[in-house]
Amino acid sequence: MSKLEELLQTFCPDGVLSCTFGQVVNYEQPSKYIVKNTDYNDDYETPVLTAGQTFVLGYTNETKGIYNASKESPVIIFDDFTGAFKWVDFPFKVKSSAMKILTADETKVTLRYIYHVMGKIAFTSDEHKRLWIEPIQPLNCRSLASRSK
Repeated sequence: MSKLEELLQTFCPDGVLSCTFGQVVNYEQPSKYIVKNTDYNDDYETPVLTAGQTFVLGYTNETKGIYNASKESPVIIFDDFTGAFKWVDFPFKVKSSAMKILTADETKVTLRYIYHVMGKIAFTSDEHKRLWIEPIQPLNCRSLASRSK
């Protein structure tokens, strides 16, 4: 019996509801948070983010259209074309609309759990298409969590 199966048996003897990402994760298009001026400067306050490897592209002095993530209200930014994602718990702006801002329905699941489950997705695509709506949103959260790396 795996450690996960052991924990489920101990803490959830009646079983665990199986769900898809689409049933427990909300997404927002970042259009209203896109930076207008790309003259970044490290002296500015607000980071401009991408979900890719760079993460912080620079800092902007724009004061409108800032997504106010925080330690109490974090989000996951998800690159809709590559599948890359990052945990964000501070105010930010974004570089492009090629991402989703993800939050969890906290009555059903924690965002931290979703973040770790997303780490189990080994999805690659040769096509230039958006990934959140199809194929990721319909994936079963519990079956992904029980996969071993």
